[in-house]
Amino acid sequence: MFARQKLYEGKAKIVYATDDPDVFLTHFKNDATAFNAQKRGQIAGKGEINAAISSHLFQLLEANSIPTHFIDRPTAEDMRVKAVKIIPLEVVVRNIAAGSLCQQTGLELGAVLKQPLVEFYYKNDALGDPLLTRDRLLLLELATPEQLDQLQQMALRINELLSAFFQQCGITLVDFKLEFGLDRNQQILLADEISPDTCRLWDQGETDPDRRVMDKDRFRRDLGDVEGAYRRVLERVLNQPVQPLVQEPVQE
Repeated sequence: MFARQKLYEGKAKIVYATDDPDVFLTHFKNDATAFNAQKRGQIAGKGEINAAISSHLFQLLEANSIPTHFIDRPTAEDMRVKAVKIIPLEVVVRNIAAGSLCQQTGLELGAVLKQPLVEFYYKNDALGDPLLTRDRLLLLELATPEQLDQLQQMALRINELLSAFFQQCGITLVDFKLEFGLDRNQQILLADEISPDTCRLWDQGETDPDRRVMDKDRFRRDLGDVEGAYRRVLERVLNQPVQPLVQEPVQE
């Protein structure tokens, strides 16, 4: 299946049409950006690494009854995905205080939250991807009330699954960003990617606040060894099998 037309190019990926209108081809780039693209650079091998991690994690989630857009990974830097219309929201799930949550609330870096926090950000670069209240989301008609409820429920379930999986990898899932899309039947599917670009990941074997960082914060904060950290995440992720993480209750 060959790409025919570029549909969209973002900071980290290019989406192409294919000869099947229900299938897109997503190409992962080596480009790195931070602070709403004010900082730019390249991370060697990032496209291939993130495509491999995302493919593995999408398959893991599918095995645990989370519907995603993933089909397969035909080349090292490409994923074939189901065609969806992206809902213009970034759904952020936080387990530990870090980043903007600390800056905006005064919470101490590393403070464990009593329960996961789900936040909705407007996916709009011109506005700086602002944090929105539920009422503002509904005012802008970015999603229906029912869709917001479903997004929150899906995000919390994904958090349970990914937290358990990364725990097996010796990694703490601090927080992460999700994007969702609607297929032709208006079903909500998990889309975009799940990678060190979109997750904060801390090495449980490190106590130093800089050395433990295994994600894009290494690029944001000029900590160095960005590619090495991404590759360590890849190795640990691929060492864990794709399988159901929680047994379904037995029906009597």
